[in-house]
Amino acid sequence: MSTTATATATGKAQVLATYDCDEGQRQLLGQRVNGTVHISDIPTAEQGRVYLVEQNLTNMAELQAIVADYAAKAGELGYAPMQGWL
Repeated sequence: MSTTATATATGKAQVLATYDCDEGQRQLLGQRVNGTVHISDIPTAEQGRVYLVEQNLTNMAELQAIVADYAAKAGELGYAPMQGWL
């Protein structure tokens, strides 16, 4: 019986947007994982919570719409929308 390892195809994370909020500056990062794009909201400082915004995006239109809407909402709220304080 042979054993083979399965490799995860993960690309380098790319900054999609940057915004300021009550805890400082945050960034939306996009990263390709196994052929689809995942978007995360991360603090630029050493500390802070990381949020998964969306996963399994397959086209640029979806990506651009989510990034634009999320950044606009963050600007209105003054905090990361994924905190759940809506």
